[in-house]
Amino acid sequence: MEIIENLYEMTALSNLFQSPGTLIMLALGLFLLYLGIYKQYEPLLLVPIAFGMILANSLGGGMAISTEEEIKHLTFLEIASQYGIMNYLYYTLIKTGLLPPLIFMGVGALTDFGPMLRNLRLAIFGAAAQMGIFTVLIMAILMGFSLKEAASLGIIGGADGPTAIYTTIKLAPHLLGPIAIAAYSYMALVPVIIPLVVKYTMNEQELKINMKEMDKRFPPKHEIKNMRLMKILFPLFVGGLVAFFVPSSVPLVGMLLFGNLVKEIGANTLRLKEAASGPIMNAATIFLGLTVGATMTAQTFLNTKTLSIVGGGFLAFAISIAVGIMAVKTYNLFAEKKINPLIGATGLSAVPMASRVANEISLRYDSRNHILQYCMASNISGVIGSAVAAGVLISFLN
Repeated sequence: MEIIENLYEMTALSNLFQSPGTLIMLALGLFLLYLGIYKQYEPLLLVPIAFGMILANSLGGGMAISTEEEIKHLTFLEIASQYGIMNYLYYTLIKTGLLPPLIFMGVGALTDFGPMLRNLRLAIFGAAAQMGIFTVLIMAILMGFSLKEAASLGIIGGADGPTAIYTTIKLAPHLLGPIAIAAYSYMALVPVIIPLVVKYTMNEQELKINMKEMDKRFPPKHEIKNMRLMKILFPLFVGGLVAFFVPSSVPLVGMLLFGNLVKEIGANTLRLKEAASGPIMNAATIFLGLTVGATMTAQTFLNTKTLSIVGGGFLAFAISIAVGIMAVKTYNLFAEKKINPLIGATGLSAVPMASRVANEISLRYDSRNHILQYCMASNISGVIGSAVAAGVLISFLN
């Protein structure tokens, strides 16, 4: 009997029934795995986050992230030996803010700024969509969140997971798990959220505005003759501009632009481009997902604040999409050359998913109205816009 009792105490069963919240978190982890594997919602990040959550809630495994107060005076070596591998990865890779910029470097190496450079006037709608961030920030303060917590919640509206994580690390690290889950879950639901907002903000006449016909009626006055040179100069110009006006955005925007620069140089830097968009980005994504998931224990996740974050995240997304649409509609009131308001709906950072969704909606109303390249102009500028917005918030609040 003593042997059986010792075996029982060795297993997680002895603690599991004393912590019913853990069962809820394990179920949530399995549900996120279902969404990532079966539904294919952002599997590259939802699967690591979900598995990290399952590991953290495996009682006795020692994989949950400990609070900063417990280990803030320890060296990294002491953290590894006393608190395990997951805490070591979290405090060396996440708390230092290392992984989000590395992911941005990979995103830059995969991004083509050509559509935005050909349609620079559409880039302003990527900036307009960031208003959802600041609108939700104000609402969150009214709901009782602190200013730093409200900023971390509002940044979800930028629809950029690494940006949301980076901002939260700097301003409200205790909310990292819920905000990461909300950000990536709603990014995965972009094909659902955009049509829902469009349904209540646009009419059929606006949906049928044909961008190619508008270009024929009102051809652009200036065309870029040397696009390759422009693509090489663009990261240098924008990087300098951002470094001057919003220096705190440089870790994200700077790495994004560097990744893009090595892509545009061509064959001479091909290996750098492949490394940034391949092994480095993939490794960063794995460690980011696992460690963020490991922060989500029953004690930190099952509370009213978390539910408010989930609801606020949806609101931030919806407002960002709606503001982008309204910005285009306002522009159309004064411009002779009309723009399809669907382009404003893609001011989010969810590249290229938001553009594909907007293009699909457009084709339902006119099978000839392909607007993907126009949407990408707003969509790509939204990536830069959300990173700059994050830098502004960090500058003021950190």
